[in-house]
Amino acid sequence: MIRTLIRYLRGYVMIRVEGYSPERFLNLCSYHNFLIWGLTPSGNGYEMYMSIDDFRKLKPLAGKTHTKVRLIGRCGFPFFVQRYRHRKFFFAGVLLCFVLLKVYSLFIWDIHFEGNVRWTDENLAKYLESVDVTPFMLKSKVDCPGIVKNIRKAYNDIVWVSASIDGSLLKIQVKENDDTLQEENTDVAEERTPTDLVAEKSGVITEIVTRAGVPQVHAGDTVEAGDVLVLGRVDVMNDAGETTGYQYVNADADILADTQMEYEDSMSLVYQEKVYDGKEKFQPFLRVFDLCISVGSIRNSYSNSEIFTSETRLKAGETFTLPVSLGMRTACSYSFEQKEYTEAEVQEILTKNFRRFCADLEEKGIQIRENNVKIQLYDNSAAASGTLYLNEEIGEEADTEILTIERKETDESVGTDN
Repeated sequence: MIRTLIRYLRGYVMIRVEGYSPERFLNLCSYHNFLIWGLTPSGNGYEMYMSIDDFRKLKPLAGKTHTKVRLIGRCGFPFFVQRYRHRKFFFAGVLLCFVLLKVYSLFIWDIHFEGNVRWTDENLAKYLESVDVTPFMLKSKVDCPGIVKNIRKAYNDIVWVSASIDGSLLKIQVKENDDTLQEENTDVAEERTPTDLVAEKSGVITEIVTRAGVPQVHAGDTVEAGDVLVLGRVDVMNDAGETTGYQYVNADADILADTQMEYEDSMSLVYQEKVYDGKEKFQPFLRVFDLCISVGSIRNSYSNSEIFTSETRLKAGETFTLPVSLGMRTACSYSFEQKEYTEAEVQEILTKNFRRFCADLEEKGIQIRENNVKIQLYDNSAAASGTLYLNEEIGEEADTEILTIERKETDESVGTDN
């Protein structure tokens, strides 16, 4: 690639060698270290490329080998300049283009964030704007170490920051502290009021593993919605087995139960289908910064239409992003045609919906033990209905009832308790 560019800048020629002994001519060129490339046979001779300096030294070699050298092409920048030397505005435009690119390369045109989850790009960009770090600023004014220091100072949960300039892009990479959110949740949990675990729905308990609180049910018990499963109030007993107080906790347990769920899904047999008629209208546009310049209009082109937009931002290389985008809006015309599902299509649609519903349940950790869902067809509709037999977590939190114990004080004067 570099060698080709150097050849283009210096200029080169294409020649054809014909005559008594063109092979001997080639041998002499090799002996005198003349650089030849693109050698191809042509009739009774050969065509090839060589530099301008070597071409000027060919006359003795041609006379010695009784060959004829013909110039058939001039290539490269020197000949290009010679050909268009009278077109001053063209070269002025090229020069202006290079000047604008040079000026453009002095600025930051976009800020890109990586690694942020809790803090959005908009939030971080707004903060950087408050410390005078914005797009369209000079690269020379970008203080990467200062940006790192400011972000670390403003966001306590960001443990690592990197700021670097990549072409016309300011790249900010951050690493958030994953433990911060957990600590906050722990603090909130500590401030919460005591809670029980109650049954969210009716079922038969199949498994219970208690981590905090007092279990009120066992495997095999039948419970109704609202029944207390794990109590968040723990009795404090004295040596005589009397309750002297209570300790309150947030009940915590894994409680699985066999439950039932009714499933129902219906659909109409008649539907409206979009039929595209092939009519399209195009609207090219140019976006420079926030200014959008379009050619023509596609609004209200058809009674029913969909508009598709494609936009490409121009780049000079991988990282030199330009504030210019080229795009195309396309309006596609369509009409509605009434159609009716076949029995096979109805079966496929309702079955697919049911499988998607089951997949959502399984993603939530709900196990489907059995189902009796069936599909029925009617005059203008179809329905899938039945019962799902599940095994799932049924515990949900509820506030614990706070109890107080009335204490009896001893009457020391008579030695009896009242």
